[in-house]
Amino acid sequence: MAAGKGGDGCLSFRREKYVPKGGPDGADGGKGGDVILGAVPGALTLADFQYKRRFQAENGESGKGSMKIGADGDDALIYVPCGTVVTDAETGEFIADLVNAGDNLIVARGGRGGKGNASFATSRRRAPRFAQKGDAGEERELKLELKLIADVGLVGLPNAGKSSLLAALSNAHPKIADYPFTTLSPNLGALNVDDQQVILADVPGLVEGAHENKGLGHYFLRHVERTRVLIHVIDAADESIDPMAQLNILRGEFAAYSEELLLRPCIVAANKSDLLTRDTLNRVNAFCNEISQKGMQCMIISALTGEGVENLVQNIAELVRVHPRQFNIYREEHVVPVVKPRVSAVAPVEIVKLSRDDGAWRVIHENLEKTVSRLNFDQDDTFMRFARVLKKLKVEEALEESGAQDGDKVYIGNIEFDFHPDRVMDDEQ
Repeated sequence: MAAGKGGDGCLSFRREKYVPKGGPDGADGGKGGDVILGAVPGALTLADFQYKRRFQAENGESGKGSMKIGADGDDALIYVPCGTVVTDAETGEFIADLVNAGDNLIVARGGRGGKGNASFATSRRRAPRFAQKGDAGEERELKLELKLIADVGLVGLPNAGKSSLLAALSNAHPKIADYPFTTLSPNLGALNVDDQQVILADVPGLVEGAHENKGLGHYFLRHVERTRVLIHVIDAADESIDPMAQLNILRGEFAAYSEELLLRPCIVAANKSDLLTRDTLNRVNAFCNEISQKGMQCMIISALTGEGVENLVQNIAELVRVHPRQFNIYREEHVVPVVKPRVSAVAPVEIVKLSRDDGAWRVIHENLEKTVSRLNFDQDDTFMRFARVLKKLKVEEALEESGAQDGDKVYIGNIEFDFHPDRVMDDEQ
């Protein structure tokens, strides 16, 4: 993400008939455009960002003569789905969670426009022959992660029948097959009950160790965070692992990822009742009795035949009514930009000897570097202005004290020049 550069200030003087000594009339440059992320309900995925990864806001226009201020650059507005989490790709620092439609976030600010020479006119300096360059816009690399916003999440081990249950509960048509990891990306469906619409999410199958990012790992768990009701889908017909062991794996992964998930209202749905034998049915009944004693709802259903699905729908609707959606509950406050302490204009500079070259030095001073980046050395008075800034901060003395010799290379920001002591102009002009 790259914000726009600020427009350069203009160096100009008024030139009109019968006005022999027109004053400076160079105007300021415009501000560079910002890069803004905006959450909209129409965006459903982040797939478009696989093909376009760099976004550039417009640069500000340069100022013109006759006091014509440069236009500001247009912002780059990037649309993302609701539920997009924004982090810094380099540091991993959380930036924002864009939950609701209309949430906007400036992720890169445009550069300030440079001042024209009219802004530097004073009673002593009536005809300044220099103007500032515009500041560069901010650039940063971001990581965008989508966490689905659904009311109910269907969770379970691979091949537990979650996709079949989603199809039975809603108007969704997910891919269904009899092998693990049929669902590789979340599927959404809508359940219309009475006067409310409930959004269902069938998320990829969970495996033991998912909190350590095994299997589909965090790809699964991040989509569970936003749901307000969880349906634990258990494969009741699987004779290789009993129902309680399946539930313990699910609950154990939730606890390892975020204990808050264990506090969510939930229903345990023992699926595939159509495949149960008399022995396995007794085992599942005992499982449901044990779960009920722990205060959790347990139902025996068949997503294929529809057995118990209607009762499950009513239970889901009741839980959703009791636990209404709370907007912004998962939205963390935007990280407040770190305000750097103000650096005094006369604070001492830091001189660093560059190891790669015995005769090279770097001058470090935040305000000085910013000032130098705005200087346009193609203009007449810029070198004199540069010299006055160095004199004010006593850069020459600091270099000599550090051991700099006549002819050594000196770097300030992106500016390089040869060091020649005792040549700074003393008089302001």
